[in-house]
Amino acid sequence: MKLTIEHTTHYKYEEAVRQSIQYLRLTPHDTNRQKILNWELDLPCSASESTDGYGNVLHVITLDEPHDEICIQVRGEVEIDQEDLEDDDFGLSPLVYLRNTDLTEANDTIKQYADSILGDQPSLESLTSMMTDLLKRMPYSPGSTEVYESASDVFAKEKGVCQDHSHVFLAACRHKHIPARYVSGYLYTPDTHHAASHAWVEAWLDNTWHTFDVTNGLTTPSQHLKLAVGLDYLDACPVRGVRFGGGNERMSAVAKVDQTSRCTVQQ
Repeated sequence: MKLTIEHTTHYKYEEAVRQSIQYLRLTPHDTNRQKILNWELDLPCSASESTDGYGNVLHVITLDEPHDEICIQVRGEVEIDQEDLEDDDFGLSPLVYLRNTDLTEANDTIKQYADSILGDQPSLESLTSMMTDLLKRMPYSPGSTEVYESASDVFAKEKGVCQDHSHVFLAACRHKHIPARYVSGYLYTPDTHHAASHAWVEAWLDNTWHTFDVTNGLTTPSQHLKLAVGLDYLDACPVRGVRFGGGNERMSAVAKVDQTSRCTVQQ
């Protein structure tokens, strides 16, 4: 499958920002499953490029002059292999992904939930059952949660978006000592009710990574383009920044993913 991606993030401030720093995880890797044909970042200034601790491509832009808006644009074309091939994590031990964070700490309610479905010996089948059940308990509901809310918070609300589904699934997996990581990226789907910018989970079981896209009930990444991985949203979100001044902000993010032709990644 060949996909084209266009993604624009626009910040508008009510007052001039004195200085801002933006951390961008908007550049995918070539892997066995995805081949980057072309990829371009359109940024308001030059950026430094490095690799973070999880192997993600990280760009950092610093605006030292006063500004009242920032526009970040991405354009690219990628081939996706539709076979169920999971990606390596560049040599990082899966055990790293047993660590909890403030966003993924399981409270007693999530622990009891995980115990009831996954049992003493979690399997691929029981993880898939939990994925299906979690979406029933937490229907997809845009605008119902905030990015800073934890897995425990959103599980109690019984609704959420892909970020929330992923955080609860991560909390349950780590409680059962299953390494699991948050994945950010893009999803191709004809269903316009779901955003093209997306998040899902990969869990380490039987010496390989398995995909669990709770929001869409998918266990294969055949329509997914991976950008970044981490312990939670804060580690892997496409755009994250800090600023000095500016007052209130308005942020809009629009991502569009189109299928242009069907093809297979060349190995």
